[in-house]
Amino acid sequence: QVQLVESGGGLVQAGGSLRLSCAASGRTWTTYTMAWFRQAPGQEREFLSGISLRGVTTLYGDSVKGRFTISKDNAKNTIYLQMNSLKPEDTAVYYCAASRGALVSRGQADYDYWGRGTQVTVSS
Repeated sequence: QVQLVESGGGLVQAGGSLRLSCAASGRTWTTYTMAWFRQAPGQEREFLSGISLRGVTTLYGDSVKGRFTISKDNAKNTIYLQMNSLKPEDTAVYYCAASRGALVSRGQADYDYWGRGTQVTVSS
């Protein structure tokens, strides 16, 4: 069992930056593939980025490639999403997810545990 808690969301102006954190608990959390998704009102949940259990492999969605960076700190049981050059269309609830699978997947169905999300609002 893995518990995930996101933090770091808030209100930021367009062009600004935020860093989201996802604190994980559970004895085997480091064996999970981790990812960030987001969901805006009226839209489907969107894959943003994923990172393999050893942090060697990362994957990004096209809408955030070059602007967002995922990282993990196993010693702190935390993964991060550094978000730069934010745009109003980045406004959404951001979720952290964990998968027992070894490969980083873009599909939300492949993730077994989810946090409750943190709101990010980007003003124009």
